[in-house]
Amino acid sequence: MTRSLSTVRVEPGEPLPLGLSEACDGFNLAVFSRHATRLTLLLFDGPHGALAATVPLDPDRHRTGDVWHARLVGLPHGAAYALRAEGPFAPAEGHRFDPTRTLLDPFASAVTTGPDGAGRCLVADQRFDWGDDRPPRHPWRDTVIYETHVRGLTAHPSSGARQSGCFGGVSEMIPYLRKLGVTALELMPVQEAAALGRGARDPETAAPLPNYWGYDPVALFAPRAAYAFGGAEAAFAEFKAMVRELHRAGIEVILDVVFNHTAEGGADGPTFAFRGLDNAIYYLLGPGGGYADFTGCGNTLNCNHPVVRSLLVDCLRHWVMHGHVDGFRFDLASVLGRGPDGALLSNPPLLEQIAEDPILRQVKLIAEAWDSAGAFQVGDFPHQAWAEWNARYRDDVRRFWRGDPGMTGAFATRLCGSSDLYGGDVGGPLRSVNFVTSHDGFTLNDLVTYARRHNEANGEGNRDGPREEFSDNNGAEGPSEDPAVEAVRRRQVRNLLATPFLSRGVPMLLGGDEFRRTQRGNSNPWCQDNGVSWYDWDLARRNADLVRFVRGLTALRQAHPVLAAERFYTAGEIAWFGPEGGPPDWHGPENRLGCVIREEAPAPGGLCLLFNAARRPARFVLPVPPASPWGVALDTAATPPGDIGEPGAEPSPPDPAATVLPPRSTLVLVSR
Repeated sequence: MTRSLSTVRVEPGEPLPLGLSEACDGFNLAVFSRHATRLTLLLFDGPHGALAATVPLDPDRHRTGDVWHARLVGLPHGAAYALRAEGPFAPAEGHRFDPTRTLLDPFASAVTTGPDGAGRCLVADQRFDWGDDRPPRHPWRDTVIYETHVRGLTAHPSSGARQSGCFGGVSEMIPYLRKLGVTALELMPVQEAAALGRGARDPETAAPLPNYWGYDPVALFAPRAAYAFGGAEAAFAEFKAMVRELHRAGIEVILDVVFNHTAEGGADGPTFAFRGLDNAIYYLLGPGGGYADFTGCGNTLNCNHPVVRSLLVDCLRHWVMHGHVDGFRFDLASVLGRGPDGALLSNPPLLEQIAEDPILRQVKLIAEAWDSAGAFQVGDFPHQAWAEWNARYRDDVRRFWRGDPGMTGAFATRLCGSSDLYGGDVGGPLRSVNFVTSHDGFTLNDLVTYARRHNEANGEGNRDGPREEFSDNNGAEGPSEDPAVEAVRRRQVRNLLATPFLSRGVPMLLGGDEFRRTQRGNSNPWCQDNGVSWYDWDLARRNADLVRFVRGLTALRQAHPVLAAERFYTAGEIAWFGPEGGPPDWHGPENRLGCVIREEAPAPGGLCLLFNAARRPARFVLPVPPASPWGVALDTAATPPGDIGEPGAEPSPPDPAATVLPPRSTLVLVSR
């Protein structure tokens, strides 16, 4: 051994807990591998230092059941370690052991890459002063989610962030986020991921494209080193500091976690950990040992195997206990409900265990309730403790505002909390996370600017990305200087922003939509670590009126709790009408709709919501206000600042008996 590790003594150790844990005089390492015949521990002098020791673990002394373990007395912080596993190479039986591979500990909380390109686990000092940190614990009814990417938020020079592209950069944006009115930050994957995309190449330069989004996980317990200003050793401390500062501002942190597959891909993919330690346990395998692929990424984790299930639950506990996170969004969550044969289970043990776990049961759980193999469980996800990304909301709202005939009834259902999906004993409207855009697909600006995707830069011949966006370029494909085209786009952006805030359920805003962030028509920029994906904050300054509009939306929703109630509307609370005051044409060719919502708190009164998605004006006869005369709270056709008013200071409409809504516009009236 070299000097820094010369005094390390290896003892038998204990089989639990799994991973590397501090002992009174060193560290205990425990690694699961049922089918390995031998495990070897590699010790390095630091993240980039030389190999200092090779320690074969004797099965008679260092193995209990399926767990290999060793106590490393005197192992210092700052050292690094990795593993090698010997066993059968029999792909038809599911085994792919290769003793030449350097492997990561699946439970490692800090990882990096050594000079040889292989992964290393760091013995990092994880102590952190949380101070008086407390989770905000916003109830679902008060939650407004802002989905963003850690690097993309501040990587652009216009952000002015000192720690651009890092966890610290997110902290620097807190004043902006707080003023915007969001209560929860949903971060795209922060777990360590493969640096490069799965063989994708730039079509112009042939250079490998990066894995910018991070949906190819390598180490589930470790923050991504690229997001740390101080590198891998400081990654978890910087992540914790970000969470602490967000909590101080009253903002929760929700992590997007990828438990459905790993970066190891199919049979020809790289080996980082799981394949090399026990391929037959960790992955769903078909006849002949081939990988079942329900994710479109080459493999599928065997989520409901007891060993894998424990790993995933331990991972969530790790982020809650040690990272103080407030919730999780589960990518392709339907995979979490598949059994060993790939079939969807009626009562998946993993989902129930997460929902009932004593550490996890009070955090926010959000499912992307579908996968890439045809499962679509929106409204039918197996456990009521989970909220869902409501893809039907997204599509119906987009189609309504695009002007697709017959969408009025569907739009009203989404506005009221999607009782067709979450009614009865299914859980109520707060199970629905209402969004119009997300990282998957067009940004809001691009939704009203492009009729088709423009993904050529992704190197897949423009074949990737969502097949159907229900988008509309509103007269010109791409940016336009035509005032008429831009006027329609501005109204549509405001309509699509306003709708989730006027709907029962939990509104989610895609980061940058509040200032018309564009991806230049790219609907799947998973590999674009550049200006296509980065937030150009000059747009926020140029579109300050739109940022103000979104601040007004969060204030409007807060001022009228009836919009966010935990139950569905009763017949006495909401009354629907068409433009002339009679019943709406629920399935007619033009999408025009009005309703009056009665409210008791914070003061008796009501709201009148009017929507005209048609391409011609619509005259609405106004109902009698339930309290004082109507005041205009929101008008997407008005010139800013008249597009949204301050709560309690709404101006009177020109005509208290009737109003004409311009094409593609929303009007909200308030009676107190």
